[in-house]
Order: sequence, then C-alpha cells, then structure tokens
Amino acid sequence: MIARATALLRERADAIARVMTLEQGKPLAESRREVLLSADIIDFLAEEGKRAYGRLVPPRTPGVVAQIVEPVPVGPAALFTPWNFPLNLPARKVGAALAAGCTAVLKPSEETPGSAIALAQALHDAGLPPGVLNLVCGAPARVSGLLIAAPQIRKVSFTGSVPVGKSLGVLCAQRVKRYTAELGGHAPVLVLPQVGVRRVAALSVPAKFRNAGQICTSPTRFYVHESIADDFIDAFAAGAAALRLGHGLDPATTMGPLSNARRVADVGALVRDAVEQGARLVCGGAPRPGPGHFYAPTVLADVPASARIMREEPFGPVAVVNRFARLDDAIALANGLPYGLAAYLFTQDLALAHGVAGRLEAGMVGVNHFGTSQPETPFGGVKESGLGSESGSEGLAAYFDTKLVSIGTG
Repeated sequence: MIARATALLRERADAIARVMTLEQGKPLAESRREVLLSADIIDFLAEEGKRAYGRLVPPRTPGVVAQIVEPVPVGPAALFTPWNFPLNLPARKVGAALAAGCTAVLKPSEETPGSAIALAQALHDAGLPPGVLNLVCGAPARVSGLLIAAPQIRKVSFTGSVPVGKSLGVLCAQRVKRYTAELGGHAPVLVLPQVGVRRVAALSVPAKFRNAGQICTSPTRFYVHESIADDFIDAFAAGAAALRLGHGLDPATTMGPLSNARRVADVGALVRDAVEQGARLVCGGAPRPGPGHFYAPTVLADVPASARIMREEPFGPVAVVNRFARLDDAIALANGLPYGLAAYLFTQDLALAHGVAGRLEAGMVGVNHFGTSQPETPFGGVKESGLGSESGSEGLAAYFDTKLVSIGTG
C-alpha cells in the first residue's frame, strides 16, 4: 500500500508542486523536488519498518527459558508541521508513524494545507484504511491543546519555532507523552584557508537562498578566515545579486517571495538594526517594490556581536559574513548560541575537518557541502534546537516503545 501511495505522489508530482508553489511561493522546480524527495522519505521509512527487529537476551536465571525484547507501536500520534516545507515535513512524520504501525492525526500549517491534503489523498487512494491517517486544519493553539490533552494520543511530533516547541513540550511532559521536536536554528559556516573561495561561494548561494532562506538549517552566520574573507564576500555577493526574484510558476525565477508580510517586516528590522550597529551592507537590504512579499537577497559583512541578527534566526534571505583569525575563536562563536541544529565547515584538511566537526555543537554537520538532509540519515538538533530526530532509522525508532517479554517454565 505504501509503495502504491508513493507511486501516486510521483505520478501527481507536477500537480502537487503547483499547489505548493501557489500556497508557499517557492519556485516550481524546488516544489517538484520536494514532492519527489517526500516520496523517497516515505519509501525509506516503510522499508526500514521491515527491519524493526527485536532481540533475544540469554536468560541468566534458572527457570527462565527466553527473554524477548521487542519494539511495539507507541500508539496514536499527533503530528504538527509548519508552512516552509509543506510536504517534506509531513512525509517524515506520517511515513514514520505508518511504518511503525501507529495511527496518526496530522495538523498542517493553516497557511499551506494543500500539500498535506494531497499526501493524505494519495495514501487513501492507495488503500490506507479509514481512520489510520486523519487530517485536521484549524487554529494551531486550539488544535494542539485538544490533541495533546486527548488520552488516546501517545506520541507528539512538532516542527516549528523554539517558543512554541517549548510550550508543547511542557504539555507533553505534564501527561508523560513521548515528544519529538525539531525547532529553530541559526547555522554557522566555517570557511577555513586554502579552500577554493569561488567554489565555496557558488555552493553557498543556492544553499542560503533556497526557499528564500526560510529553512531551519539555512547557512546564515559565515565565519571566514581573514586571508580569504574579501574574496569570499565579493563572490558570494555577486552570486546573491544575480538571483532572479519572481513568481514561483515562472521558470526563470530562482528565488520566490517570503511567506507573508510579517516575514518581510521582520527581516527588514533585523537588517536595519545590523546596519545601525555598524555592519556593512554589501548587497540587497530592502524589499522589492511592487506586489508580493519579496525581499532582496542580502549580504551583511563585518557585523558586530551586538546586532540582533547575530542572536536571532532571520529565517529569510540574509547572510552574515564575519572574519576570524584564530580557529578556536570561530568555533566559540559558532557554538555561542542556544541553537544547535546544523553547522557547516569548509576545509581541504581532512584531519582538521574531523576534529572541528567533533567540536561543533550541532545535530548535523556538513563538511564541504550543505546536503545534510537525506531520507536515510537522522534529522535533528541539540540544545534548544530540538529533541530527538526524524528520518533515518532514528526517526522510525521514535514511534516505538520497548517491551520485554520474559518467559519462564511455569
């Protein structure tokens, strides 16, 4: 049944991608990739479910003939997803719940429900029994409060902001319910000497400005060695300025709008504060005139620590580039926030890469690339960026309880 559902997602990829772009704004090519990746995620989790084996523990007590440790479905799950990846994030949660044998209630963002509805439709068209996957739309606080309080719900998974994640975590703790949270980030990027500056800049531009920077793992705080900083800033800013803003359905568009007017205002406030604090505005720095929630791809350089953007996740098309002389100082700055979702490192020294990656406080570290999110790898953060992981075998394990069955001779 799962294989049939993912086949339907792939068959309907163009139609679902169009819905996603119209709701969320990202370019159509990005939306289509999201649909196909979501199908891959569900397929992987379904296959991984076949390998959710238990184990036998040899008994040490006379009269005990077997000790069986087995994973059992945790039970009905409440799944809460945001607007920035309206199919990918539901796919991670729904795919894991179904693969583990759990029923689920999915609450998508009220701003982008269409993609989640398409996922539910594909599953039901493929033969998923009624009542196994349920979808509810509505006011987030009311829906989350009702679902988490419901005694039938035994597992909660949330993707969203740190403040909301903390609030839901309190509600779950009060009821002793299993909780997975993937929260905000403010990803640092360390660019060490002797790298190909233009190559790193060319990789950084699409990673930073994909989905208009509205990604929790988006590289934002670039710490570049002082010997190559000027060259990196010039190349990075040139790439950012060359992006073409426009309607997501236009094939020529390389960056779409922000999700709503609030995001434009919030991003603008952070940029203005940084410039007032002494940052250098290299490119961008203003909304685009005309209709739509567009903000120009922006690069800020030499931003003081007092600027809000050095502490607050911009969640938009803004990158900060600061210089460093000592690697230890750069690592301290990278680890200096309560976030710990993703971090990135560029170096040609493999031994150094291993050492620095081990010191970075993040759930995911990308070395010489930004592609840390794959169906078969865990996705999650440390510190205030979350609890637990999604995707990979770790994401599936979050939907199991562990039961011991110890059998005696009687």
